Amino acid sequence: MTDQELNRAIQYVTASTSYAREVVADIINTGLGELSAIGSQSSRRFERATLLEYVTQWAIKRTGQPEPLVREVLGCASRWLDEVYEEVAKRQPEALGLASNDDEGTEAV
Repeated sequence: MTDQELNRAIQYVTASTSYAREVVADIINTGLGELSAIGSQSSRRFERATLLEYVTQWAIKRTGQPEPLVREVLGCASRWLDEVYEEVAKRQPEALGLASNDDEGTEAV
């Protein structure tokens, strides 16, 4: 994730919640940093809910913020990530290792 994308996520969450940008940025940087670390260190597949719960608990411990606040911020951030993922899947499915929809209905010869 680039700094620009990270800033977009922070702006999205800040606009969607009543929390200060600094608090949102701290939680998102902590949560997504750990998510990135897991992605680069593990080849194991995780269920979305399990991964979100782990990252939430990690962010609660690391930031010292109350659980409801962290859950709301990361829940909102995860919705933003879902939207980004869907957009990338539509525009560049090969970037995600997905088959392109352009070949639907054709057979390989």
